Amino acid sequence: MIDTTHTAAPPPGPRGAALRVAVVVVAAGSGSRLGAEVPKAFVRLADRPLLAHALERAGRCPGLVRVVVVAPASHVADALALTAGVTVPTQVVAGGAERSDSVAAGLAAAGDDVDAVLVHDAARALAPPSLFAAVVAALAEGHPAVVPGLPVVDTVKEVDKHGVVVATPDRSRLRAVQTPQGFDRAVLARAHADAPPGATDDAALVERLGLPVVVVPGDPLAEKVTTPRDLAVAHAVLAGAGPR
Repeated sequence: MIDTTHTAAPPPGPRGAALRVAVVVVAAGSGSRLGAEVPKAFVRLADRPLLAHALERAGRCPGLVRVVVVAPASHVADALALTAGVTVPTQVVAGGAERSDSVAAGLAAAGDDVDAVLVHDAARALAPPSLFAAVVAALAEGHPAVVPGLPVVDTVKEVDKHGVVVATPDRSRLRAVQTPQGFDRAVLARAHADAPPGATDDAALVERLGLPVVVVPGDPLAEKVTTPRDLAVAHAVLAGAGPR
């Protein structure tokens, strides 16, 4: 574990107290759709693993007091080596069989002495610090759950099992959700305590509790690297604009 001091001032909470924030970086995906020989978070983007890019940006989150990386059991040591530049206490834990298992492991390691937990996919490696700041700011206003999202630009059709269209949702009401997703720590713990098997979205678990989830504007840089084309686009972004 790395134990150094982070200098960014924590944002004030709804009662004026400073929010203490932990970021859980989920890096346990297999990378099979990338055709990679290593787990996705360890695929290289501009000579550094995706996880290294994600940690660089997550490390600038306002109010940050702790980072937890959830990695495949086979790559815990590799993940730990990539945390050397993180300037707050950092821990790497092994992920589980499902994403919800991995997030639960990260949440447990984050501890109960933080006010808020941001869950972030390492595959969204270029999500900028400003996106983390926007999520934390909304949490500081008292919202129990906050997710970034972009307006959906394509027409979306709902179909039945035969492929027949049954509805055309109003796309002005739709958002494509990204990470980091931010939560009141106690709320996220409650949501995971009652999580159904195979759950893939933490905000949806909070919705199951009947609590509101607020959407803040997302960022195109937070697109997820899933396919070789996604990786090529991320390379182009870095070559044209550099890291943010």
